[in-house]
Amino acid sequence: MQNGFITVAAAIPQVKVADCNFNIQQIESMIAQAEGRGVEVIVFPELSITGYSCQDLFHQQALLEKTEQSLLMLLDFTRQLDIISIVGAPVVAGDLLLNCAVAIQKGEILAIVPKTYLPNYSEFYEKRWFASSQDLHDTEIWLAGQRITVSAEPQLIRTCDGVMIGMEICEDVWAPTPPSNRLALAGADLIFNLSASDELIGKHEYLKSLLCQQSARTITGYIYSGCGFGESTQDVVYGGNAIIIENGKMLEEAERFSIKPQLMITQIDVERLRVERRTNSTYVNAQRHQHAHIVDAHSYQPHDFELLRNIDPHPFIPSGDDMKQSCEEILSIQVMGLAKRLVHTNSQRAIIGISGGLDSTLALLVCVMTFDKLGISRKGIVGVTMPGFGTTDRTYNNAIALMKHLGITTMEISIAKAVTQHFADIGHDAAIHDVTYENSQARERTQILMDLTNQLGGLVVGTGDLSELALGWATYNGDHMSMYGVNASVPKTLIQYLVRYVAREMEGKDEKEAARVLLDIVDTPISPELTPADEQGNIKQKTEDLVGPYELHDFFLYYFLRFGFSPKKIFLLAQNAFAGKYEDEIIKKWLITFIRRFFSQQFKRSCLPDGPKVGSVSLSPRGDWRMPSDASSALWMKEAESL
Repeated sequence: MQNGFITVAAAIPQVKVADCNFNIQQIESMIAQAEGRGVEVIVFPELSITGYSCQDLFHQQALLEKTEQSLLMLLDFTRQLDIISIVGAPVVAGDLLLNCAVAIQKGEILAIVPKTYLPNYSEFYEKRWFASSQDLHDTEIWLAGQRITVSAEPQLIRTCDGVMIGMEICEDVWAPTPPSNRLALAGADLIFNLSASDELIGKHEYLKSLLCQQSARTITGYIYSGCGFGESTQDVVYGGNAIIIENGKMLEEAERFSIKPQLMITQIDVERLRVERRTNSTYVNAQRHQHAHIVDAHSYQPHDFELLRNIDPHPFIPSGDDMKQSCEEILSIQVMGLAKRLVHTNSQRAIIGISGGLDSTLALLVCVMTFDKLGISRKGIVGVTMPGFGTTDRTYNNAIALMKHLGITTMEISIAKAVTQHFADIGHDAAIHDVTYENSQARERTQILMDLTNQLGGLVVGTGDLSELALGWATYNGDHMSMYGVNASVPKTLIQYLVRYVAREMEGKDEKEAARVLLDIVDTPISPELTPADEQGNIKQKTEDLVGPYELHDFFLYYFLRFGFSPKKIFLLAQNAFAGKYEDEIIKKWLITFIRRFFSQQFKRSCLPDGPKVGSVSLSPRGDWRMPSDASSALWMKEAESL
């Protein structure tokens, strides 16, 4: 394991039923390929040395003896190899014949795990040939020249760097209480399943759902290898399934019904799995009184590390087939949060500042959807545009047009005169465009909104987003403050995506002008517009020029907060995710900025207004994130600066 990742493989070799020589050659070839590609653990299908579909031939002594000879050959082949290989074989243990997973490394059998649940229904007749682990007492056997104990007790293999490996076989995972439950609770990071599941209409999708659910429930990496071409098709067909999952997420999947051998290789982020477990109190409680027999694997020479997985550069943006459903769900969470607050406060009005920027646009859309849901006239939404010294025609016109198209009450209150008077009151030179110049405008806008709320009734709907809260890119007691912040756990990259989604929906409803405004808002450079525009009237103060690209900061935030990853790990993931877009020095620069600002701006997050949690990451001081405002960033800064 390097950088928290372990490289694993699920292999589907060609097979000839009862031809152990052919099968072991195929297995050895794929082990050699995997070893050359840095794989640390590889798994083969159920009964891969003999073939699963031998039927009554499993009662033949000749086949059992040949299986043992083949294992001996495999032990000799792996004597100089670091890789842990898990193969399937029939194993005689006293009076029992067991369907087993045999784990091998450097010429030694590390563990033998017998199958627990034997299917004996429909097309399956395993109890005709095999006994269950439940029928087994601890038995010491000789196998391939080695003395080893075969036990029904849960067994784990511990690699030299501490990764815990468990094994189960095919039907085991279909049982109401799979062995992998106990293995995971006893510490298994990875579960390897040797399988021989035949193909039926609809079964494959059910299988994938089952495996993803089991991986998610046990918070494990789940590596599954199923029999493929070459097994007997006398009555059933085996399609060849190699599936690798991490905590419920599919990472790799083989081509079904392939005639050629397949080797699926990827990396499991064990560090990520362990973080998930440590922070899940339900999982921690379930671990009580669980134990397993642990076998230590041999040490190995680490390969040069190369991250094989493709890392999503936008982890907050929903992925999957039904993007419409994901967007509707996010918006519905925001709407339901605001609806409850309006009903609780008996408010018929919402006051919101509209700048023509992304955040206020999404907040306004949520207000409109909420009022529609509650059956309240949209005229109860009071949109206030407050042009100042840096307001451009583009954002001003978009703000006015959007409010008009949505049919809300529109107000325009310039802040220039009030802020100029304030500068005179405190003796500030308006020609000096410093933090006082900028923050005075933000606080004046907030004062207007709060006072209008007192005058008109209702509540101020906040527009600030998760990304700004992480960076502290908000004026304390200015736009930092509201009576309910609907965007509080929605990051900037997701806001852009949601506004685009709403624009597409409006286009479909023939609201093309409103859609045009929304799309132009998305394309407008992100800016607080607190300093004057350039000579051409364009936005001069661009946020991403000052604090860095939001897509980078959202990426940093996700892995820093969701998994507690170190700067080194986050940098590694970002290199992969943004390869070809940002140079390493740029990523490092903005990562340092992120850490510095995140630590220094906690005081703003410690007194946030209420707001709904939307995704798995939130900075609410009442919910997900509690941090002292004066914590030192030295540890994180030192590591980031050393990259």
